[in-house]
Amino acid sequence: MQNALTISGNNLTLDDIYQVSHKHRPVEIEEKSMEMLVNTRKLVFELSGRGVPIYGCNRGVGWNKDKNVTSEMIIRFNSNMMHSHAVGVGPYAPQEDVRAAMLIRLNTVLLGCTGLSPEIAVLLKEMLNREIHPLIPERGSVGEAVIVNLSFLGLALMGEGLVNYRGKEIKAKDAFKAEGIEPVTLREKDGLAVISSNAFSAGQAASVLFETELLLKTADIIACMSLEGLSGNVSSLREGVHNKRRYDRQTETAADMRKYLKGSYLYEPCSGRPLQDPLSYRCVPQVHGAVRTAMDYAASNLTIQCNSSDDNPCLLYEEGDIASNGNFDPLCWVLGMQNLGIALCHISRLSCLRTIKLASPGFTGLSRHLTPDEGTIAFSTIQKSFANLDAEIRMLANPVTMNTYSLSGDMEDISTNAPLVMQKDKKIIDNLFYILAIELLHAGQAMSLRNAGNCGKGTGAGYKALRRVVDFYDSDNRILSIDIDKAYALLKSGDFLKSVLNGLED
Repeated sequence: MQNALTISGNNLTLDDIYQVSHKHRPVEIEEKSMEMLVNTRKLVFELSGRGVPIYGCNRGVGWNKDKNVTSEMIIRFNSNMMHSHAVGVGPYAPQEDVRAAMLIRLNTVLLGCTGLSPEIAVLLKEMLNREIHPLIPERGSVGEAVIVNLSFLGLALMGEGLVNYRGKEIKAKDAFKAEGIEPVTLREKDGLAVISSNAFSAGQAASVLFETELLLKTADIIACMSLEGLSGNVSSLREGVHNKRRYDRQTETAADMRKYLKGSYLYEPCSGRPLQDPLSYRCVPQVHGAVRTAMDYAASNLTIQCNSSDDNPCLLYEEGDIASNGNFDPLCWVLGMQNLGIALCHISRLSCLRTIKLASPGFTGLSRHLTPDEGTIAFSTIQKSFANLDAEIRMLANPVTMNTYSLSGDMEDISTNAPLVMQKDKKIIDNLFYILAIELLHAGQAMSLRNAGNCGKGTGAGYKALRRVVDFYDSDNRILSIDIDKAYALLKSGDFLKSVLNGLED
């Protein structure tokens, strides 16, 4: 049994999110934070009782901000809010993203800016711990607080809609019944407190960053294998060279690549080796390091988001007041995620160019398209595949944060398309795993043609991992698409990286 993660609204890390979303680590709420929820809930009733206009409490939402909500209407108003906002469009988000969103929303309500009923926070925690996850459509929000997507969380809290319960899709009320817990009734300000947040986009962003970390480490290793397949020059990886530039992430990338290539034949003198390799080989530490810097920027701002209030209106407990605001605008961290998608294009471009070079005898001294004999076609047409995937990546990297409409009676006249940014990043990463899989097939074939002798410790482990799932290409009597899928699965599952890291320790 894992130790529970205790959250307070102030110290949630991306690793915490990973542990809860992917590893199902249980969650507990700090006692002081629960006390804050009780106190801020009392403040909501106090302000409302004094006749203070409160958006989403005793007043409507959106264009209906000027409509009164009487005490007799409260329960129906909050229920209607969930139903009327549940206009999402499929596909459903992965359960890891949903768990991340649930955790982030739970953490941010503990700051005491929502006025949420404490029992709702407790139920949200129980849903996480009992693996009751609402089915949330990915599309339908313009990303200025993802009220559309989070309304499905609100429905689940009420015992309505569908959930994924321990791997099965069932009605929320049936999952609650199976666990012996009761749904909640949304009351004063509860509905808005649940949905007025960017937690869903933030959860998706966290998943993007987790995959990016795996992708970059994988790309480093495959670039090293391609360098061995090319019989390239390792002078561009020298420690002294990178220390002179003073970009930490570049220096770290070069150090990792030297580690993967330790013991490689590339460090032995060779009179026929070119003085310099093409830039797609020579500049890997610089480019991969730059992408890591972009990832760090995005991660830093996302971490702030996951420990901040983006509630409107915002309860100011210390002042005994509540204020309408625009803290739900997520541009401050969505720009970093958008930029990450652009940065990842450079990983794709380098991989494609390295792969093209591996198929060229002029660069490798090996057979054209790495054929095992003159009668084999081998890796000729496969260039169309990665060229298509790379073109799609460049299309997906186009910025969308400014593609907005003026909605809700011209009151909501800006937005960020935050969920779309995350969906595009995810597709970019998925395409990249395919592109890297194709490069891996080329690198492995070139290494085989060189008899895979005297490889680096890390690259040798990578070669063995590949050969466990894909054999040397010795004839055209097999479907290369199947090989691509096998290599893709090896990379995306993380098994390839694990094999290499284990190989370094042997």
